[in-house]
Amino acid sequence: MTEDIKSIREMCDEFGVTPRTLRFYEAKELLFPTRDGQKRLFTKRDRARLKLILRGKRFGFSLEEIRQLLDLYHMGDQQLTQLSRTYEIAQDRLADMERQRDELNEAIDDLKDQLKWGEKVIASMRNGAKAAE
Repeated sequence: MTEDIKSIREMCDEFGVTPRTLRFYEAKELLFPTRDGQKRLFTKRDRARLKLILRGKRFGFSLEEIRQLLDLYHMGDQQLTQLSRTYEIAQDRLADMERQRDELNEAIDDLKDQLKWGEKVIASMRNGAKAAE
């Protein structure tokens, strides 16, 4: 294959995804590979889109949010609309992630406290059993 066109296998190897994932993104109209018979051929544009899709997924964006952001690329305003909207969604997502982190930290602290309590109860019960012998 030329450097500008990649097969589904090359895309999978490059991005660490499965063929099923690529077909799924194609079905969701996030990727638009060309066809050569049964073969899917991915362009440089497809690779750029997949990179953005995977980054968006990693940050917790929904596929619909990702689609909307990708669609904004062609607004003709040097991506100002796309970048502005991406920034807004990213701010919201960061706030969600920080809230989730705080909730998780609180749950971790609570569980640690319960484990300390459990250790004391178990130790006390063991000491009581030894004293009874």
